[in-house]
This record gives sequence, C-alpha cells and structure tokens, in this order.
Amino acid sequence: MPFRTIIEPFRIKTVEPIRHTTRAQREFALKTAHYNLFLLKAQDVLIDLLTDSGTGAMSSAQWAGMMQGDESYAGATSFYRFEQAVKEITHLAHVIPTHQGRAAERILFGSLLKPGDIVPNNTHFDTTRANVEYRKATALDIPIPEARDPQLEHPFKGNIDLEALEKVLQENPGRVPLAMITVTNNSGGGQPVSMANIREASRICHRHGVPLFLDACRFAENAWFIKLREEGYQEKTPREIAQEMFSYVDGCTMSAKKDGLANIGGFLAMNDGELAQRCKNMLILTEGFPTYGGLAGYDLEAIAVGLHEVLDEDYLRYRIRSVAYIGEELIRDGIPIVRPPGGHAIYIDAKAMLPHIPQHEYPAWALSLVLYLEGGVRTAEIGSVMFGQQPDGTEKPAPMELVRLAFPRRTYTQSHADYLVEVLLHVNGLKDRIRGVRIVEAPPTLRHFTAKMAPAHGSLVAKE
Repeated sequence: MPFRTIIEPFRIKTVEPIRHTTRAQREFALKTAHYNLFLLKAQDVLIDLLTDSGTGAMSSAQWAGMMQGDESYAGATSFYRFEQAVKEITHLAHVIPTHQGRAAERILFGSLLKPGDIVPNNTHFDTTRANVEYRKATALDIPIPEARDPQLEHPFKGNIDLEALEKVLQENPGRVPLAMITVTNNSGGGQPVSMANIREASRICHRHGVPLFLDACRFAENAWFIKLREEGYQEKTPREIAQEMFSYVDGCTMSAKKDGLANIGGFLAMNDGELAQRCKNMLILTEGFPTYGGLAGYDLEAIAVGLHEVLDEDYLRYRIRSVAYIGEELIRDGIPIVRPPGGHAIYIDAKAMLPHIPQHEYPAWALSLVLYLEGGVRTAEIGSVMFGQQPDGTEKPAPMELVRLAFPRRTYTQSHADYLVEVLLHVNGLKDRIRGVRIVEAPPTLRHFTAKMAPAHGSLVAKE
C-alpha cells in the first residue's frame, strides 16, 4: 500500500471508561498504596501499562466462542478445540492446560528440579526465576553480551549465549534437567530471539541429552521479528515461522494471557510422555482435571480462537509498529530506552536517565512512580527491586534498571500513544529533580508485587 500510517486493524464495538485524576489525587493514591504501583486501585490509573498480561481486549470471535464453552468437568469439547489449536502451532504431543503461565512453570519445575540443579535461560522473568529458586535450584541467565548494553542496536538482542550454554552443560553433567529460551526476552527489553539461535541452542542441548523448552508467552511477536529481520524468512507466514521455532524444542510453558489474547489461562506442552504424566498428576493435585486445568470451558474457547488471531499479519504489523512508533519518538527526544524498541513494551533505561540516583535507591522504581504522579501512567520496574534480592537473602544490584511500558493488546489507540509521549517528555524535563526510594517492608520472594516503599529523601520530586 502507498500509505505510511499504520491503523488499528479493528473497529471498536465496546468501550470502557477511564478516569482523569488530579496530581494531588495521584499523590494521595501513591501514599495510600505505599508507593507501590501494584497496590494502586485500577480506577485511579489513566493509562495502565503495568503489564500486557491478560489486560488486552478480546475479539468478537473470541466472545462468540466463549458462548460455546463446554463446562463439563472431564472430556469437555472445549478442551479438544483448545488442544487442537495448540498442537497445530507447536506440534508438541502432550498439551496440559493451566490457569496461567506461572502454574505451568511451577508444575514443570516441580516435576523436574531438585536442589542444586541449574536452569540456563537467555533471561528468566520474575515468576520463572522464583519457581526455579523455590526448588532450591539456580536460575542462570546467559544472554548474549550485546543484551547488557541498552543503547546498542542489534536485531536479536534476546539471543541466548551459545558458548556459555555449551560451557554450562559441559561443566555440570547431570545437574541441568532442562534449558530454556524466553521468546521474546522480557527481562532483556522485549528483544527477539533468532531462529538460528534457537536451532543451535537445540543442537547443543540435544548433544548433551538435555531437553530445551521455550517460555513461549510472546511466540507470535518473536515470529514476526524473525520475518522482518532474519534472512530467508521474509516470504514465510508467522504461523510457519512459529511452527519451525517449536520444532526445535522438547516443550514449552505458555501464558495465554499474552500471545493467546485471552484474559486468563496458559498451558504446558511437551513430547516426553512420562514427564507429561508426572505433570498431569501434579496438575490434578493443585489445578484440576487435565482437560480443564483450572480454567472454565469458555476460557479454553477464548484461547483457541486467540492463538489463531495472534498470528494474523495485519495484527502483528500493527502491534509491533505501534510500539516502535513510541520508541522512535522517545529516541528523537533523547530519552534513553533499550534499543531497538521491544515487541510488547518500551523499556526506559533509568540508570542512564537518572545517573544521580544510586542503585540502592532504586532509580527505575522511582521513575515509575513519577510517571504515575505526573501523568497517571502506571508502568513496571524491571530492576533491583524485582531482581536484586538473592535466594540467600542478600542484595545484589540488577544488571539493568529498566522501566517497562507494556502495552495491552488491542486496547489503546494512537491518541493514547501520543499522550503517553507527552507525559514522558514532561517527566524527562524533571529528571534532575527526581529522587530515590527505599524499601520499608518486603516479603522474601517476588517482593515487587507487595513491597511497601517510601521516598528516600522526603519527596519523589525535589522542588525547583
């Protein structure tokens, strides 16, 4: 087409009101929520970019599918439609539904890991890491070196370091029950993984007798990046690319709240029948019967339709381009972000933007609070609050201090994007006055969800 504008490939049929608040109201809301954006009331948020997990809009076809939901306890028709949809994309033999991705992680690691084991990954996300460490195993991040430099342009910064993977497997025989690759690499800035990297990681793992699993939450977005950036894939469809990605692995965990386009749900899939049976036994203990796995029949229907819709080229083109548009605006105005822009989110490099705030005062957390205070925008910290706490209780600064702006699917329009850019430019003008924060109280694991925080120096933004 001769036109440059990327329009939303849908029409809006139902709307949900959002509420404007004053800065004073938002200041009070932050105090009430102990300066933790997870603890805010959603009604006090204007644009909610806390997560893209389960927060998107479902299509008319998904809502129609939900009306067909078979709520039979065992053997429901909805399960078989769901299972068929998963198998058509992954070609994995055994499909186990779960209520969301972290349940799939808990069941998989509970069935495979023992104390002292190692799970290498390009980068573990928060719940993945927590579920590995809960089993007294080590969640080992081995991204490529380029991934550590937010400003560096690289087409596949999500890649796993193949030399490091080889070394881990050589030096730890019998201690690596599985390796993982997260697509796209969420903690690494939403960066994609190349097909060549997945293929070679598979070859290395299988040579050492170690199964390779995908954390496949954003498999469709990763497939689109491969189509755009990797030689030999421009003429392939996203579905064909996704099928090839899954052909190299032995299983996957999946939160269908991302690239399943559903509000809830996930699955665990694999080829190993014996492992699948162990996982099903654990599923029955905590989630439900293997043909519903903690989900209602109508949820299974929504996921089955969503897995088809997410691979639509018009949708993926709009999805990736709309995020890139915001990234380009921020780069143009000198706001440091992880480059190139990620698939589902923009990641602001708070360490570069706020060099005056030391890491022990959590610059990314502070920046996320100020974005809400000034513009009503809720985001998430991917830094030392989320990842600084070690399994032994000690504190270690995270490699990067990022603020993630995760975009719900099919939810916000171009005017929301332009407003967001205005807020970011405004906060960038205040950056020298932003102050750090401290932890008042926190749980021993996944502390970012419920930690109580406070300004380290009396206020979040110093007076002029």
